[in-house]
Amino acid sequence: MAHWLLKSEADSYGWDDLVRDGETEWDGVRNAAAAKHLRGMAVGDSAIFYHSGKDKAAVGIVTVTRTARPDGEDGRWVSVQVAPDRPLPRPVTLAAMKAEARLADLPMLRQSRLSVSPVGEAEWAVLMAMGGI
Repeated sequence: MAHWLLKSEADSYGWDDLVRDGETEWDGVRNAAAAKHLRGMAVGDSAIFYHSGKDKAAVGIVTVTRTARPDGEDGRWVSVQVAPDRPLPRPVTLAAMKAEARLADLPMLRQSRLSVSPVGEAEWAVLMAMGGI
């Protein structure tokens, strides 16, 4: 099982929206690197739901419930389906992530504009501990 980080602006589609909906199509990603990560996702993979924009914090965990399928007309882009797993007891802020030396190589911190990125096993464990899990 792999781990990922999915970013969304809380004002557009936040954790509460996902919980209300029960699942969502993670679509509209128009970056080649992020789309490659979506293609790499498997059913059962876990992802951190991260609020970008004003909140800038990891707030929950989602599970991938369907692998990539085409998103759009030209075939370049894909979407996956995700469902909420559980909220993080303590949101993990961007500032806290940047201050944690064990997260120095976290792709989200190195490529901050990427909306979908992988999270390694060791980094996942650190983030879960920081979030109270």
